[in-house]
Amino acid sequence: MLPSAGLERLNAFSDGVFAVLITVLVLELRPPEIPTFVALLALWPTWLSYGVSYLFIAIVWANHHHLLRHATEMTARLMWHNFAHLFSVSLLPLATAWMAVSELSPQPVAFYAGVFFLVNLTYIFLIRELIEPMPVEVIPLNVRKAMRIRSIATLCLFGLAALVALKYPIIGLAICCCCLAVYLRPEAPGARN
Repeated sequence: MLPSAGLERLNAFSDGVFAVLITVLVLELRPPEIPTFVALLALWPTWLSYGVSYLFIAIVWANHHHLLRHATEMTARLMWHNFAHLFSVSLLPLATAWMAVSELSPQPVAFYAGVFFLVNLTYIFLIRELIEPMPVEVIPLNVRKAMRIRSIATLCLFGLAALVALKYPIIGLAICCCCLAVYLRPEAPGARN
């Protein structure tokens, strides 16, 4: 079945938003004022924040792209769930910049984890919109269950990361990294490619 023009536009728009977000992210990088490697190394919070966020955007894009493959028609609900998801992802450059300039202070790292809580929550809405109506022959029950467990578990962990970051920001950021590691492979465990 060929995708509808509406779905093609939704995909193209979404890809454009992800491209802009990566561009905005890289525009926040500034070279050190002193031309030495020591000065460059002193900017480690910025580089760490950028690297982690770039990887996170890549993971979110891969999972978003994988999920939208299951769309059969453009609906208003799909469009609005997608806009909500893209909005939550669009907060990432702000969260990244704040985390970097604060040198990984508690509240900015908690906000960063909170952004990923929203990203994951809106992703769950997309899963419900696109996966739940699919026939069992296309998406088996065990795959649906694995997707639900993965998304709810990581949602809870992102919430925990936001709370932990208020006292221990590095641990909160580490929890976020662990959560996104389970999404490196967009397919749910047990799914066939």
